[in-house]
Amino acid sequence: MTHVAQNLFMRSQPRLLLPALSALWNQRQNRNFLLHFRYTSDIAAGENRATVQSLYELSVDIKKIRRLKPWVLSKEVTHVKETTKILQEMGADKSSVAYIFERCPEAILCSPTDIHYQRELWLSVCQNEKQLVELIKRFPDSFFIVKNYENQKANIRFFKDLGLKNTVISRLLTSASNIFYNPVAKNKHMIETLQSNYIRLGGSQENMKNWMLKLLSQNPFILLNSSATVEENLGFFQKNKFTDFEVLSLLSKLKGFVFQLNPSSMQNSLLFSKNIFKCSDQELKELIIKCPALLYYSVPVLEERMEGLLKVGISVEQIKQTPAVLELSAEIVQYRIKKLDAIGYSLKGRTLEYLNGTKKDFEVTYGKIQEKKERPIFNPVAPLNIED
Repeated sequence: MTHVAQNLFMRSQPRLLLPALSALWNQRQNRNFLLHFRYTSDIAAGENRATVQSLYELSVDIKKIRRLKPWVLSKEVTHVKETTKILQEMGADKSSVAYIFERCPEAILCSPTDIHYQRELWLSVCQNEKQLVELIKRFPDSFFIVKNYENQKANIRFFKDLGLKNTVISRLLTSASNIFYNPVAKNKHMIETLQSNYIRLGGSQENMKNWMLKLLSQNPFILLNSSATVEENLGFFQKNKFTDFEVLSLLSKLKGFVFQLNPSSMQNSLLFSKNIFKCSDQELKELIIKCPALLYYSVPVLEERMEGLLKVGISVEQIKQTPAVLELSAEIVQYRIKKLDAIGYSLKGRTLEYLNGTKKDFEVTYGKIQEKKERPIFNPVAPLNIED
């Protein structure tokens, strides 16, 4: 190519580039138009256009909201942008905000003032805003469905004065928020009912506060029950000849779950165990104290677990000696028995204690049995092979 031709070619480039730049610009404009078109066209009849568009901009799955709470999108007044701003100020990123809105669409109906109150309230039992955001992601309904703010505030103060740790109070706030909507007097009455029964059953005044705090820490949902339920269930044990000491022991072992049981269901479970194990009333009480699962599991659950054990060669007498095995599901029991069988350890005629406990407990036990099986047997009379 000559020098003149090169100059002519270079001069022609701007003219060639202009159409390309124009096409690129048009593509970008078209993409923006299509994006806007998606916002404006994918709106069902009766939905708030501004709400849907704001949610789209956050990459919220609108279809999920339509399946869960379609009526939210039809509300005339929503607070998508305001709520987003508050959550982001607390440390939530865009994906976290979208996740919260998808799980709790009502969040966009919560006024900024209410969110401010809730934020202040929950921070009083949280370490920092980072932890608060995580709690909101896990329990958005408890945070955004706001009611009885003054009752919530008063109950938090009451539980703190009682001595409950913030971690326990936050568990109550997230998982049993109804407790905080009640007047303080109702929760106070329930606490007093538990305390008076503790003393009546033989508990000491000195240990009462620690016992109560431990009970609430293990099972704070006990406060969802009524004082009438407490009295009714305690009456069930008296009717079945349990001593005060035995009842107090059950209360501690069951972590207060005894008050969430139905007397009729408990009676059926008692009769089932008595018939299966062919035992006297006193033996039955001892079994219940040893394994409260016999009391709080329904008859169908107990039947299923008994059958699962019997099918793999476990005898009724073995179960009677180690009733805690009934606290495990049939699947867990079968899995553990297979693992023990694989290393040549048979449970036939042996204790079932090795099956009990958590997954970690079992793995430790299994490891010890396996190590013992693999260890060579020392023969004291065999000659030692010692090289000079």
